[in-house]
Amino acid sequence: MNTHISNGQEASYHYKLVRRAIERLDSSDAPVSLEGLAAEMNLSPAYLQRLFSKWAGVSPKRYQQFLALDHAKTLLRAHHSTLDTAMEAGLSGGGRLHDLFLRWEAMSPGSYAKGGKGLQIKFGWFDSPFGQALAMGTDIGLCGMAFAEETGAEVAYQDMALRWPNARFTKDNNALAPWVGAAFGGVGAQRLHLIGAPFQIKVWEALLHVPNGHVTTYSDIARAVGSPKAVRAVGTAVGKNPVSWLIPCHRALRKSGELGGYHWGTPIKRAMLAYESAARESAASALAK
Repeated sequence: MNTHISNGQEASYHYKLVRRAIERLDSSDAPVSLEGLAAEMNLSPAYLQRLFSKWAGVSPKRYQQFLALDHAKTLLRAHHSTLDTAMEAGLSGGGRLHDLFLRWEAMSPGSYAKGGKGLQIKFGWFDSPFGQALAMGTDIGLCGMAFAEETGAEVAYQDMALRWPNARFTKDNNALAPWVGAAFGGVGAQRLHLIGAPFQIKVWEALLHVPNGHVTTYSDIARAVGSPKAVRAVGTAVGKNPVSWLIPCHRALRKSGELGGYHWGTPIKRAMLAYESAARESAASALAK
């Protein structure tokens, strides 16, 4: 399976091609052939197929099926994770969460209430499978990750920095690079520093239990955190998730199977779900051989 990204710029370029394909597919009521799509992108069909297969691990035709709007509903029917079981299994911060060896710590409520006062946060820009990514982190781990393809870099940075208005921000790509690399399939440890209100952190912890290639609903999350009637509050907490991708808020869907919104743009949410579905199918095919 070829979803581990070793070259960030190459991965970002591949995502941009997929993003263009999303726009084209969204504008059409009928399937778009590989030949037609390649012609519109000024690429040869063979080259486009090779790029898609390298990025996603599956053919362009199959990948386009993953990008379809009803794919989320298919995921919900076939790979719906009810979080009650996962939460009751005793998984917690500091342990192995679903398919990730990921450790995390949460900031104390008192420190959070001070708006990050006294906190040193490093930031840097990186290429990712989903375009330009902003990463932020403390000495403990990543505390923020944003994607700027839809919003623009300046908006993404201000959005993240304003979450901790009293913190001090310093650009330091080198310090964050190992954690960012691990986040997108490279070697090394994945570490998070969750900075949020207690209820938000409970919701984000629940999201960490949703396995790769699976989805859940806001209602399931509400039950898992012990507040079954707080679906709207859960949705707000999901939307304020500061560490996109690693805390997989893109795996949270409405009960109807609709995607719902995504803070960094619905096209990126769709691409993330398609990327994970392609990875899941590719891995299953490899095991079957």
